[in-house]
Amino acid sequence: MTDTAAAMETAALGKRFGRRGGWALRDCAFRLPAGRVCAVVGPNGAGKSTLMALAAGLLAPTEGTITVLGTSPAAARARVGFVAQNKPLYPQLTVAETLRMGADLNPERWDADEAERIVAGGELDPKSRIRTLSGGQRTRVALALALGKRPELLFLDEPMADLDPLARHELMGVLMGQAARHGTTIAMSSHVVAELEDSCDHLLLVGDGRIRLAGEIDDLLAAHSRVVTAADSADLTAHTVIDSRVTGRQLTALIRPTAPVPAEWRATTPTLEELVLSYLRNPQAAALTQTDRRETTV
Repeated sequence: MTDTAAAMETAALGKRFGRRGGWALRDCAFRLPAGRVCAVVGPNGAGKSTLMALAAGLLAPTEGTITVLGTSPAAARARVGFVAQNKPLYPQLTVAETLRMGADLNPERWDADEAERIVAGGELDPKSRIRTLSGGQRTRVALALALGKRPELLFLDEPMADLDPLARHELMGVLMGQAARHGTTIAMSSHVVAELEDSCDHLLLVGDGRIRLAGEIDDLLAAHSRVVTAADSADLTAHTVIDSRVTGRQLTALIRPTAPVPAEWRATTPTLEELVLSYLRNPQAAALTQTDRRETTV
């Protein structure tokens, strides 16, 4: 499948805080096609929040470039929704006043019915002040604000962290409905892979401030094999080894095969969680991005 439009694209992107500060992101290059639901995963402190803040135009890059919806993040801001991890809302406003503020700030794009439907789904009293709401209720109001502006691209930074399992399921349904109805590109960050595995079709794995994996999840899984074989006879040198472990007399490895694997090896397609954990356990493993995949299949 060939994509002609990118929701977000970066080249040699880097962000450093302060002249002598460490790099939060460095040499990041990837392409997120429009219309995808993208899982942005990685451990705490990996650079996920910094990447989203750059894409939302809240931070400026130190080096490299980032393009959002075909233009600069600042120029695309009206077409982009962003829910930050701390979900900043005005505590003194009521729920109804918060939605009216969203309508005033987005007069040409505001979808009042959508925003009110999301709030009503949580049985929130429109007269309740934000400061009296639970963390999960504030998340719902923040999502109502973000989706009410009918964004073409929506960034969610750890959106489900303070929700119970039922609320997570309900709000994930809201997001998937938005993507299906309007073709919204959604990028959700989390360090819990299982939270996103069933809903996302694209992956962006961030580790130590760099992009480790980027591309369609099905393509990335198909490019790897989980192999199990006898430790004393295994020869992995013909393949790109991402991670390997020996338990007793058995070797288990995640590889990117570059040749047919021996018939005596037990080879299976890894799960998404196995893929992610293997790359995070081995920071030196060669990264694989969508650009790399296009080059290797030409």
